[in-house]
Amino acid sequence: MIDKEKAKLNPKKQWAKFIIVTLLYLLFLYWVKSWLGLFALPFIFDVYITKKIKWQWWKNFEGPARFVMSWVDAIVFALVAVYFVNQFFFQNYVIPSSSLEKSLLTGDYLFVSKVSYGPRIPQTPLAMPLTQHTLPFFNIKSYIEKPHWEYRRVKGLGKVKVNDIVVFNYPAGDTIMSDLNYQAQDFYQTVYTLGLNMMMQENPTLNVRNMNPMEQRDFYAKAYAKGRGYIAANAQTYGVIDSRPADRRENYVKRCVGLPGQTLQIKNKVVYLDGKANKEPDNVQYTYFVKLNNITAADFLGEEYDDMRKELGISVEDVQSISRLHGCDVSNGLILNNAALQYDGYLPLTRNAASALKSRGVVKEMRLVTDKDVYSGPVYPLNQYHNWTRDNYGPVWIPAKGKSIELTMNNLPVYERCIKVYEGNDLEVRNGRIFINGKQTSKYTFKLDYYWMQGDNRHNSADSRYWGFVPEDHIVGKPLFVWWSSDPDRKGLSGIRWSRLFTWVDNIK
Repeated sequence: MIDKEKAKLNPKKQWAKFIIVTLLYLLFLYWVKSWLGLFALPFIFDVYITKKIKWQWWKNFEGPARFVMSWVDAIVFALVAVYFVNQFFFQNYVIPSSSLEKSLLTGDYLFVSKVSYGPRIPQTPLAMPLTQHTLPFFNIKSYIEKPHWEYRRVKGLGKVKVNDIVVFNYPAGDTIMSDLNYQAQDFYQTVYTLGLNMMMQENPTLNVRNMNPMEQRDFYAKAYAKGRGYIAANAQTYGVIDSRPADRRENYVKRCVGLPGQTLQIKNKVVYLDGKANKEPDNVQYTYFVKLNNITAADFLGEEYDDMRKELGISVEDVQSISRLHGCDVSNGLILNNAALQYDGYLPLTRNAASALKSRGVVKEMRLVTDKDVYSGPVYPLNQYHNWTRDNYGPVWIPAKGKSIELTMNNLPVYERCIKVYEGNDLEVRNGRIFINGKQTSKYTFKLDYYWMQGDNRHNSADSRYWGFVPEDHIVGKPLFVWWSSDPDRKGLSGIRWSRLFTWVDNIK
C-alpha cells in the first residue's frame, strides 16, 4: 500500500481490527493447542498497523498484469480460506452409493460438522484444497506426503454415540491398486480372493476347516503372498501397489452401531450390543426374493410404475438387481440354495416397501434372503476361517483405548490389524507364540478407541462386517443436514427431492 493510502486509514479503527483479529487468532491457537502459530503475530500486526510489507504489491501494475494478479490474489485467498474451513470446521459430502438407503439416499449432499467430534490436526498438511487424494484431470496425488504429523484431535462438542451417522476415512484404504479401474476396490479382499483361488487350484482337496489356528495362519499368509504377488506382477492391469495416509483415504459414511468396549454380535440380522438388541433404523433395508405378478423387471422400470417407485423409494439400481439372481450370481456360483431360483430375482426393500408391493399386486410372492440362499463374500477377518456371515456375525469385542485383551491364536486375526496397522507395532508369531515389538506377550493394551460401522442397506453395504474396526483417528465428522438432494434416476426439476432439503440428519433414526 502506498503512503497516501496508508495516511487515509483511521488508526483507532486499525487498532480495533488488530485487537479483534489477534484475540480470535489466539483463541484458535488455544483451541488447537499449537503455539507455533505465534510466529504469525508480527505479520498480523503489519497488516493492520505498520504496513511495511507490500502485501498487494501488484496494485502498482497497470493493464492486464494488474487484472491477472488481482484474480490470482483472490483465488489464493479463497483456496486458503476453504482449506482452513474444511480442515477445522465444516465440509461438504455427497452420498455416492446406496449403502445407507433408505435413510440417506444416493445424491444427498451433506453438511458435515468437524466440530461435533473435534477436528483432527492435519496429518498431511500440504494438500490441494477441495480434493481428497487425487487431482482431477491430472490423476496424480493432491497432497505431499512429507511432512507427516502424528494423529491429534482437537476437543469437540461431543463424542460418537450409538446410531450416529458418521463420516470417516475408509480403514482398508491404506493400500490401493493405483489403476483407476481398481482404486475403489478393496485391496485386501482382492488379494485374498486371488490368492485363495490359486491355492485351491494347486490343491483342490485343501480344507481350511480342518486346520488348527496356526495352520490356518500359515495357509492365509501364503494366499496373501500369492495374491499380492500376482497384482504386483500385473501392474499393467492393476497399476502399482500404493499406500495412502489415514486422512487421505476415501471418505465413507455409515451408521455407528458399536462403541469402544462393547461386545457386538449379529444374530439373524439384528445387532446386539452387550447382549441387548440395538434398535434398527426406521428405514433399514434388506434384500427380498420376489416373484413379480405377470410383469417383467423392464415393465417395472417403465413409466407406468414411475410414481410408485418414487413413492416407495425404489431406485433404478434396485430394480436392476432383479436380473442378478439368474445372471451373474448363478454363473459365479453364489447361489447356495436352488429353491431360490423359483423367484424372478431379488430387490432391496424396506419393510414398508415390501408390504406395499405385495398389497398393490406388483409382487405375488416374496421372502427375505438368508445366509443359506446367497454367498455374500468373505467377512472380517479375512485371514481366518469362521462361520460368520453378514447376518450372523461375532461375538466380537470392540477395542477401547487403555483397555487390554488376552491374545490367543484364535482371536489374534480379529485384532492383528489394529495392533500392526493402526497402532504401528511390529507383530510376529513364532512357533505359536506371539511377539509384539520383539517381546513375547499374551496381552495387548490398545492406544486408540475403535468403532463398528454398518450401512442401513444391510444386504448391500461394504462396512465393518467386511473390513473390521474404524479407529478413532479415521473419524472425520458428523453430518448435520442434507442441504441438497438430487435423484440420479430423474432429470431436471423432477429430480430434485424437495422434501429432503435441509433435513436434519439427527432426525433420520
